[in-house]
Amino acid sequence: MHLPDPDIQPDFYAGVTSKRLLAWIIDVILIIGLVAVVLPFTAFTGFFFLPFLHLVLSFAYRFVTIAGGSATFGMRFTGIEFRDLNGRKFDGTTAFLHTLGYTVSVAVPILQLVSIVMMLASSRGQGLTDSLLGTTALNRRARF
Repeated sequence: MHLPDPDIQPDFYAGVTSKRLLAWIIDVILIIGLVAVVLPFTAFTGFFFLPFLHLVLSFAYRFVTIAGGSATFGMRFTGIEFRDLNGRKFDGTTAFLHTLGYTVSVAVPILQLVSIVMMLASSRGQGLTDSLLGTTALNRRARF
């Protein structure tokens, strides 16, 4: 198995970049909700380390959802999923590395900008982390 060729099978990549943006917005809203739910359990001391709390919960959310189905909840809603270089769904290691790469790129704005430009310019819509890991986001295959 391998990744579909964007020239031969463009339907796998059609609209994926805009779907990734919508999925990211949905995920950000879910993560903010998760932080709001967890905050009272810290006796509201979480306000003092809110950026760290957000970072940890965001990483955990992304890792768990991607490792469990090769897509975050936002990605599932928009009908896309990650695949590795061989066309397989992510395993735990790939999910961890992808989440780590995403987290680093968000923490370093120039890397995030490079990633966005790469998604818009590459035939497979791969961001920086995708390119480094040989992964990509695809439209989910139809299930019958």
